[in-house]
Amino acid sequence: MITEFFLFGFGNLQSYKNLFFAMCLLVYIMVLTGNVLVIILVADNQSLHLPMYFFLSQLSLTEIIFTTNIVPNMLRLILGGGGTMSVIGCITQFYLLCVPSINECLLLAAMSYDRHVAICNPLRYTSIMTLNVQLLIVFLCWFSGFMMSLLIFVFVYKLEFCSSNIINHFYCDIAPLLELSCSDTFSVELVTSVASMLVVLSPFLFIIIAYISVFLTILKIPSSCGRQKAFSTCSSHLAVVCMYYGTLITIYIYPPANHSLNANKALSLLYTLVTPFFNPIIYSLRNQDIRRALYKSFQKLSQRLVFK
Repeated sequence: MITEFFLFGFGNLQSYKNLFFAMCLLVYIMVLTGNVLVIILVADNQSLHLPMYFFLSQLSLTEIIFTTNIVPNMLRLILGGGGTMSVIGCITQFYLLCVPSINECLLLAAMSYDRHVAICNPLRYTSIMTLNVQLLIVFLCWFSGFMMSLLIFVFVYKLEFCSSNIINHFYCDIAPLLELSCSDTFSVELVTSVASMLVVLSPFLFIIIAYISVFLTILKIPSSCGRQKAFSTCSSHLAVVCMYYGTLITIYIYPPANHSLNANKALSLLYTLVTPFFNPIIYSLRNQDIRRALYKSFQKLSQRLVFK
């Protein structure tokens, strides 16, 4: 029985591995910096104590957990031309990949609901999106992520591996684990498919329905200035949804056999590193409240440094 896997990573980079390592490390540092900055800004600025920004701070926390689970080990694989990982370590990494992925899908749905209430029921917004409701939504998102991932983990943990131990990827995902297993994988595939329907496709359909209602409401606004202002509050979230679900669907729903191994790795790199990098940038560039809060924070910091 196999007790450890060999992750091939990007072993064919050869002479470019140092440059690639430096680029990935730089992007990872910027991912951490950008998302930590969003969390600090939301916590420190009274003007950002709104449901949308509370959900955004949770989204940033999710991105930090997601990238930290994958990127440090990926950097080790880049330098070493591959590396080993125990079977239980590999399955645990997959579990810690599922938790933030599921949570992000649900949080994006929660943010679309927030925008739906804000635009379609503006007079009842504060009475509907109370602090207790926000905390309950976030708790349900995290709880669903942990419990659904735990269910998948239990089934994957029962798999046995007894032939090849080489994973031609830079992290442990469900597809290579099922491919290498010498057990019956029907139950795992069934549970994974049902879970995907519940926590990936269902939130996506909810987001689509919510925004159809939002757009119909925006079209009824008489002034063009009012329509533009209403739409601007949704544009950042829509951009993040399109980017996140675009890569997610391409990797997991579009048949992997249609991609080469290098193409799969490139798409996975986009999903695990590039998308978390752009999320805080999109919200910062498209949102005046965050830019204003960032400017005030820098002013406070500079004043403290001057007085010291």
